[in-house]
Amino acid sequence: MTRQDEKQEVLPEYRDSCSCPDIKSMTTDELEQLLTDMGEKRFRAGQLFRWMHQRLVKDIDEMSDLSKTLRDRLKSETSFTVLKKLKEQVSKTDGTRKYLWELHDGQRIESVFMKYKHGNSVCISSQAGCAMGCRFCASAIGGFVRNLTPAEMLDQVYRIQDETGERIDNVTVMGTGEPLMNLDNTLKFIGIINNEKGLNLSIRNITISTCGIIPQMIKLSSYKLPLTLAVSLHAPNDKIRKTIMPVAEKYHYDNLLKACDDYFKTTGRRITFEYALMSGVNDSEENADELAGKIKHLNCHVNLININPVDERDFKKTSVVNADKFRKKLEKNLINVTIRRVLGQDIDGACGQLRRRFPLYESTSKD
Repeated sequence: MTRQDEKQEVLPEYRDSCSCPDIKSMTTDELEQLLTDMGEKRFRAGQLFRWMHQRLVKDIDEMSDLSKTLRDRLKSETSFTVLKKLKEQVSKTDGTRKYLWELHDGQRIESVFMKYKHGNSVCISSQAGCAMGCRFCASAIGGFVRNLTPAEMLDQVYRIQDETGERIDNVTVMGTGEPLMNLDNTLKFIGIINNEKGLNLSIRNITISTCGIIPQMIKLSSYKLPLTLAVSLHAPNDKIRKTIMPVAEKYHYDNLLKACDDYFKTTGRRITFEYALMSGVNDSEENADELAGKIKHLNCHVNLININPVDERDFKKTSVVNADKFRKKLEKNLINVTIRRVLGQDIDGACGQLRRRFPLYESTSKD
């Protein structure tokens, strides 16, 4: 595998986001209040919002219809999040692009750009690291550090759109982290990216993943947003699920399925079940029969994923024959099912391969 040479990007130096309000994370109402407190007219908030979320500028000084005095105050009194691109890798097999970003505090996260017939999709991270500990996934390796801000989530999309020069049609919050453990920031991210003065991305084109944090699923459903919830199921029962997903020790299988059913009844959006096929673990025809019996009453879709390789893990992918048998078992029970197309595997950009990065790892990783 050949990696592109590291490309450094020089960005404007703004004050640390820990000590100043982060304007890119603010709603229009919050910007109006901020600018009013600065003695500015309320309409300036709309101008500022469009520069950040529609024109996607990387420098406050590019905001030409704001006075120099206001621009200088924004630079000195607020934080303006712009991710620093450290690496871009391009898959030789399918053109998928994976990006390594550095955050203001030195943390490093990854996100992926994928092209489909139905449009361009970006998979973004919601946390630096992950605390869920799923044993087949790279995201938990290295542990959890912190939640990402709305601005840090947004700027993954903005910078990729800027880098590729192509409109982003779909966003999946399926990279590093558990989005429902960062729910407030994730909801704010959705509200801003959906805003008609920004990218105006339809909420129906946003998918949020979860490993099954039931209380947070209930909280999310209460907002009645028409987004897709993708639940990482990966097993037909509690016994198998507990061996690969520590979260199953707390949130049991039947309760999880009930929460999924309630989510559909509340939002009208069918659940997507993610099911990574692992040889000798969860891929038998008996496993398929049991899974079908558990979910056939639900309004759902199943994404079958052939487990992707992770250096530190020893799970093996199932055979093409077994995957097809599994699919047919579900279809016989009238369950909507797809074997997901694998994109970006040669650059470690496929499902389960994104991770929190470290400077040491970057300097010693093989090409």
